[in-house]
Amino acid sequence: MNETKTVLVIDDSRVSRLMARQFILSRQPGWQVEEAGTGEEGIEKVKNLSPVLILIDVNMPGMGGLAAAEHLRAACPGAHISLCTANVQNATRNRANELGIGFLEKPITEARIHALIGALE
Repeated sequence: MNETKTVLVIDDSRVSRLMARQFILSRQPGWQVEEAGTGEEGIEKVKNLSPVLILIDVNMPGMGGLAAAEHLRAACPGAHISLCTANVQNATRNRANELGIGFLEKPITEARIHALIGALE
């Protein structure tokens, strides 16, 4: 039985958001995918959502992904949060580990998204 779940994709790249949406819905067509273009917008959106998964880019204008992830972790303690980034520096990975969030390397691929979603099913 597939229950409807919500995913929030936060990325300043519209193309990245659309690709993530497509890959998520190809695995789980009944899920709801919400989008935000900035960290601030994502933080505002979760006030009205209960996402099971939040995918967030690291490098965005305004509030970066790591800072936004700290707020999102507090607002959505049960959600799986994963950084989606081409920034593979150890400092970024270490900070993600400290926050208890996952790390998904860009480019986002269907296989990577499906593996991540598989753990939530």
